[in-house]
Order: sequence, then C-alpha cells, then structure tokens
Amino acid sequence: MSETQSRKRILTGDRPTGKLHLGHYVGSLKNRLALQDQYDCFFIVADLHTLTTKPTRAEITQLARNIYDVVLDYLAVGIDPEKSTIFLQSAVPTEYELNLILEMMVTLPRLTRLPSIKDMARAAHIDEDAIPFGLIGYPVLQAADILLPRAHLVPVGKDNLAHVEITREMARRFNRLYGEVFPIPEAMIGDVTLVGIDGQAKMSKSLNNAIFLSDDAKTVEKKVMRMYTDPNRIRADIPGRVEGNPVFIYHDAFNPDVDEVNDLKERYRKGKVGDVEVKRKLARAINAFLEPIRERRAYYESRPGLVEEILIEGTRRMRKEGEATMALVYEAMGLPGYALRRALEEDRPFQLLRG
Repeated sequence: MSETQSRKRILTGDRPTGKLHLGHYVGSLKNRLALQDQYDCFFIVADLHTLTTKPTRAEITQLARNIYDVVLDYLAVGIDPEKSTIFLQSAVPTEYELNLILEMMVTLPRLTRLPSIKDMARAAHIDEDAIPFGLIGYPVLQAADILLPRAHLVPVGKDNLAHVEITREMARRFNRLYGEVFPIPEAMIGDVTLVGIDGQAKMSKSLNNAIFLSDDAKTVEKKVMRMYTDPNRIRADIPGRVEGNPVFIYHDAFNPDVDEVNDLKERYRKGKVGDVEVKRKLARAINAFLEPIRERRAYYESRPGLVEEILIEGTRRMRKEGEATMALVYEAMGLPGYALRRALEEDRPFQLLRG
C-alpha cells in the first residue's frame, strides 16, 4: 500500500460562485494548507451545488470563469496539486450515483429542520413555498461529496457543521444496513470567524463586504480604510471597544506582530490612537500576507492551460476513487443492476438467479 493510500483522507471545497476571500482563508483554506502534508486531501469545486440556487442558463455559463478563479485561488494560497487532488464535482459521474443511494438514508423532515436551507433560499430570494427539491437535498449531495472519497475529516465553516452531522448519520445508517463501507467523518472548524468589513456577521461577495485573496494592494487599502470600527467612538481621544471590533478581529487574524497589535489595543482602549493609524497598520499587514499569494497567482495565471491540466488530473483521480467506492457500495448492497452493468461493460454473460 502506498503512503497516499495508507493516510487518512480529507474532503472539503467550495462552490464556484466567484473569487475566494479572506473569510474563506480563515474558515477553511488555512486548515487545508496545514493538513495537506498529513492527509490525503481531496478538494472539490462543487459546481453542482450552485444549481440549487442559480439554475438559469446565464448563471450556469458564468461557472467556467468562476471554476477557473477558485482553482487559481487554491493554487495561489499554496495548495500543492502534487500532494492534493483538486477536482470538478459535475465531471465525476459517481457523485450522482451515490447521491441517489444516500437519499434513501435520510428523511424529509430531518432535512427540512435544517435552518441553513431556509437561509440559503432567502439569500437567493426564493420563497419558502417555492424551495426546489434540489435545495432541500443540498445536504445529501454534500454527503455524497464527503463519502465518495471515503473522507475521515472535513474542514468546514460553522455554517456547515450541521451538514457534516447529517453526513455522519447517513454513513452510520448505510453501514448498519449493508456493512462497513464508509468512515464516519469528523468536522474540523476554522479557529476564526471573520466578519465583513461592514461589520456584518459574515464576509460575503454578495454583500460587497469582502477582501478577496486576489485584491491588489490599493484595493485592500481602500477597503480597510472604510471598515467599521467602534460606532460609539467619534473622536480619537475617546476610549474605544476592542472586543468585537472588526479592525482588531482582522489584526488578530493577519498581523503577525503581536507586540504591535497589543500596543494598538491598549492605546485604543485609552483613547490614545486614532482609527486611521490602526487601519493603516492593518492594511500593511494584510498586504504583506497577500503578497506571496498574489505572486503565486500570477505564476499560474501566466501559464495558459496549467490550471485546466491540474483540474483534469485531479478529476481523473477522483473518478477512479469514486468508481472504487461505488463498487464497495453496490457489493455491500447486493444490487443486481450493478452486476449487470459490469457484465455489459466487460461484454460477458450475466446470470440473474443462481442456484
């Protein structure tokens, strides 16, 4: 058995809705980088999930650009395609197969109790009585994402923790009914929740409150300078609140100079430093963090076809893994159709009943 096959596996990824931002980094990408040398990592570009809320032709045609940007962001932050498998969800046929099998492992009431489904519907301006079946089944397809490579660990944001728990329930039910096929995956939550630059609870492209991994230095400076701080502090000589202050949340996440951050916090609490100084030092820290990411992004972007080649190779590997998993699934279930399919593929006789 090779080193890769003997290691435990990770599955995580992103919907290709646009370029990734700092919230994605602290929520999941940071953990992926730390673990890619310890685990066999599968990173999914989950384009099928976008169909649950963006099914129009115009929106689907935008996917190609978004997929490219997401893969480019993965490579830019330091995900190594020699160590990790980056693949496109819709190009793996066994995703659809396992999704159907897992639909039998969960009840409709269990899915509809998830508040995240209604939240996603509201964000997409879908009325509650018009939520499509595919959106209600979003956690089932997500479970297929996780279980197809037989993952042991799933780095996710807090908003997806409940979905991992449903995956665990479905895996247990399948194993109980048919035999041990799936590991029961554990969730790994990012250590920082990054608020939007407008103080909203979550950084989001749709809310126009995000700093993107691909933003240039001037754009970062402009965004940082318009960040929300303590709304009750109208002058620099008024003591300010550090706890929950977006500027200091970002300092803690991206400024490695702990002494500088502690000094700014102390002076801020005493009303001895203005927001401009605090923000300028934050912009400098974020740009220092982003500079190597920008350099790697430029490297991959300057080589036509390289991103696509990496995606092809990763998807090819995932297709093989998916076929191996579904062979275990169908063997455990004893589904006659799978035996017939194999006979057709291999052009050999098929016997339905055996004496």
